[in-house]
Amino acid sequence: MLIQRSLLTKTLHYRYFSQTATAAILNEHPEIEIPSSSLTYLEGFPKPDPKHNETIVAIPRDISGKNISAKLRKVGRVPSILFEQEKGEEGGNKRLISVKANQIKKLVNHLGYSFFLSRLFDLEVRPDFDSEEIIEKIRVLPRKLHLHAGTDAVFNVTFLRAPSSALLKVDVPLVFRGEDVCPGLRKGASLNTIKRTVKYLCPADIVPPYIDVDLSELDVGQKITRQDLKVHPALKLIQSKDEAVCNVRGARVTEQKKTK
Repeated sequence: MLIQRSLLTKTLHYRYFSQTATAAILNEHPEIEIPSSSLTYLEGFPKPDPKHNETIVAIPRDISGKNISAKLRKVGRVPSILFEQEKGEEGGNKRLISVKANQIKKLVNHLGYSFFLSRLFDLEVRPDFDSEEIIEKIRVLPRKLHLHAGTDAVFNVTFLRAPSSALLKVDVPLVFRGEDVCPGLRKGASLNTIKRTVKYLCPADIVPPYIDVDLSELDVGQKITRQDLKVHPALKLIQSKDEAVCNVRGARVTEQKKTK
C-alpha cells in the first residue's frame, strides 16, 4: 500500500509497505493519510504520448545461461527477466521470459534509449508468441537494457512489475527547450549540458516520460540545478539537489570587448 504524509518541510514522502506493515504503522501514526485515489499527471507536466502505447509480448523460459541466451538471440528472441517491484529495486517473484528482439528494437528506435527506460508498458506473458492464451498480464517498467556495443542489437532486458502501489527509481531524461530565445546563447555563449537524466523516486502511475528544462531566461554564467527542475510534487529527487544539469558559459571575443 502506498502511504503519504506531509512533513513540516511540506515535502511529500512515499514508501511502499505490505498490508501487515501498513496496519502496524497506522496504529502507531494515525496522522498518516492514505490517498483515496490514484495519483494522476498534472496539467503542464509531460505525460506519455499514447501513440507509443504498445503491449510487449513475452513467453516463459525455464533455464538461463550464456549458451541458452545465445541460441535465443539467433532466433530473434531477447533473454529477459521480470522482477517484483520492491522499494524501487529488483526484488523477488522472479520470472524468466523471452521477448521479440524486433519489437524491443523498434520501441528503442522510436523512443530513444533513455526514453525507453522511463516509460511504462503493458506486458503479456503467453505460452507461445502465436498463442492467444495469457498467463500473466502486468504493467512493467524497463529497468535495464543491454545493447551490443558494435551493432546496437538488443542483448537482454530487465523489467520491473509496476502496479499503482509501486514506487520506482527512474532515471528521467531531460529535454532542453528555449535555446532559440536563451539570452546567453543569443550573446554567442554556448550551452554546456552536464546531465542527460535525473533520478527520481516515482509513484508508478505518474512516471514522467521526460522533464522539460527551460533555457529561455538563462544568461551567460548562469546554471540550472536539479532542484530548479519543475516536476510533479509527488516525485522525490534522490540525487544531490545542488548539482547543475546545464550552464551557459563563454562568449565571443567581440561580445567580451563590448562589455569592457
